[in-house]
Amino acid sequence: MITYRNVHKAFDKPVLSGVSFTVESGEMFALFGPSGTGKSVLLKTTIGLVVPDRGDVEVDGMSVYHGGRSAVDDVRRKSGYVFQHAALFDSLNVYENVAMGIPEDELASLPKRDTAHRVWDVLENVNLDPHEVMAKIPSELSGGMKKRVGIARAIVGRPKILLWDEPTTGLDPINTAAIERLIHRLSTELEVTSILVTHDVEGGLQMCHRVAMLEGGTLRFIGTPAEFRSCPDPVVRAFVDRAAAEAALDMVTESR
Repeated sequence: MITYRNVHKAFDKPVLSGVSFTVESGEMFALFGPSGTGKSVLLKTTIGLVVPDRGDVEVDGMSVYHGGRSAVDDVRRKSGYVFQHAALFDSLNVYENVAMGIPEDELASLPKRDTAHRVWDVLENVNLDPHEVMAKIPSELSGGMKKRVGIARAIVGRPKILLWDEPTTGLDPINTAAIERLIHRLSTELEVTSILVTHDVEGGLQMCHRVAMLEGGTLRFIGTPAEFRSCPDPVVRAFVDRAAAEAALDMVTESR
């Protein structure tokens, strides 16, 4: 479904240095790595939000960077993107924010009643009460509710691909676990291909079919969760151990 071919990207310094791998159709794939190693940048190349300096991304057989504007538009119609901090529009209410996830050409021809049904259904699907939240603006929502609205916006367009950019950032362990259960359920029920960028290593390992680790802008590891846990590479091992220690500390802090 998604193939990254020798992707390079630099800003002030190199961020991605020749990343190549494939995500299969229907797969749930996690992307790990230290902060600043290019995970979110790579995710953004999938739908043309970031243009590589070199290399290409192919989505469902289409080149994002050599296929022209029509290819980018088609890829974006097939994709739902969950931004790290929800990225809701402050001046729009929940209904309006979610409705913006419907592709523009489809939204223009969709009767208002059908749009309302679509928004209502996806809000229920992310465990929000439409009666309660539909008319609220983002400042009236909790952090966890904002995350769910962002997810609702990503799925309302009925995508084939879901891209999750740190969807649990800023949440406490209880809300993190709730959002991760939601991610797993939606990815399974909607039969989509998912790529999850996350710092919650344990959560990603429990949810995903395969995982990869970026380090220094290159692919350090790719394989199954079991292979990742037992990987002898000292850099991977140190990352796994550090993530486990941080998760344990979070749980202790939350219990106090």
